[in-house]
Amino acid sequence: MDKELTLSQCSPAENDEAIQHLKQAIASGTHWYIALLEAIGLWTKNEEVLDGRVYRYLIAGEAFDWLLLAERLCEAVDGLLPSDDKIALLFHGKPPLELPRERLKEIIGSSKYHQYLNYFYGVTVEETLTLAVQEEVRKEKLTSGYTGEQDTTNEVYQRIYGATRDNLLRQSRQEKGYPQRKSIGLTELKEFAYWRFKYRLNQCDKAKVASDTKKALERLRQQWVVPVSPT
Repeated sequence: MDKELTLSQCSPAENDEAIQHLKQAIASGTHWYIALLEAIGLWTKNEEVLDGRVYRYLIAGEAFDWLLLAERLCEAVDGLLPSDDKIALLFHGKPPLELPRERLKEIIGSSKYHQYLNYFYGVTVEETLTLAVQEEVRKEKLTSGYTGEQDTTNEVYQRIYGATRDNLLRQSRQEKGYPQRKSIGLTELKEFAYWRFKYRLNQCDKAKVASDTKKALERLRQQWVVPVSPT
């Protein structure tokens, strides 16, 4: 059954089912990664609070943070998974099995797969883009002979979005009704990245959007392994 993450409430039993499936599938000999993906396919809660920590699996109602849910499920079966493989997946995005796109979609469901793509392009790629441009700015400064430390954040954001980070963050918070604080947590950072992605698509030149996205994808291919090719 193709279950999706939604903003509606669901009973704890629905996600207990996912955890129980994970345990039973591993015990029956299913490869732990396949069992994990099957459990992800069964999961329906978009966020929860566990031991004081907020787990928000669905960003802006559209983008599925599948690695966060994978972390949550791995914690629920701690001791049943090979430690090295688990660390490679959760910290480096490197799965123990390479799956074709259609197989992944079949296991987790087409709705979650679409939400996964939203997260991949809207959060992972967007954050990588800022890092790639930051590297370009630093190299330019080194080439021009400047060797001192300097905060290049605003220059990076101006190049990508045509606005400073502070102005964009302020606008993002205004739209979401969030307080204008000095600090920002991990969950809001992801939300901000997805907001910038939507902003870039709507406000920036289409050719530049395509060029910047390609730049970020190339950098990702050099440093990071995705669970399956998103395209």
